[in-house]
Amino acid sequence: MERSNPESTHQGPTPEDSSADDSVKEIPNSIGPGLFNRRDFLNLLNLGIGALVGVIIGLPVVGALIAPMLRKEPEVWEAVGDESNFKVGDTVEVSFSDPSALPWTGVAAKTGAWLRRESQDQFLAFALNCTHLGCPVHWLQDAELFMCPCHGGVYYKDGNVAAGPPPRPLANYPVRINNGKIEIRTSPTPITTIPYNQ
Repeated sequence: MERSNPESTHQGPTPEDSSADDSVKEIPNSIGPGLFNRRDFLNLLNLGIGALVGVIIGLPVVGALIAPMLRKEPEVWEAVGDESNFKVGDTVEVSFSDPSALPWTGVAAKTGAWLRRESQDQFLAFALNCTHLGCPVHWLQDAELFMCPCHGGVYYKDGNVAAGPPPRPLANYPVRINNGKIEIRTSPTPITTIPYNQ
């Protein structure tokens, strides 16, 4: 039986074999200058797709946040009754449709105002909400005062503050008489932190 020599079974190139060094070449990591290998390409592709999905999702969200700030709320003249229905010196609550209501608002799209007839041809209309925190005010006919039940705000019949925490008078709406009808120029319900015209 013949014994094999371990040196003879060695398959790789030996240090003495210089021709074997020339045949083994290292494969470069990229195809050429400025080109990507497959891993770099897939990483960039994943980043690009992720950025595209982020933009597709983000644009509607940003649009929904910014659009209300850019949209001008409508101001519409709403008829609230015949001129003959209101007596001089009376203050009554009138209702009308909110011009800024959304289609799904339902009955909440109805809003109102306090309408006071000062003279034969002069009317005043006040918002229903207290300028302190927006609670609804009530008209007390005997005292001729508007009262806010939440924090004790009191207003005179002309809408000016009489007592309590309200920082300013009741917001008022422009009123006109058009062909015997009383019309109020409506606008969104005043928010207490946003200044508005008196």
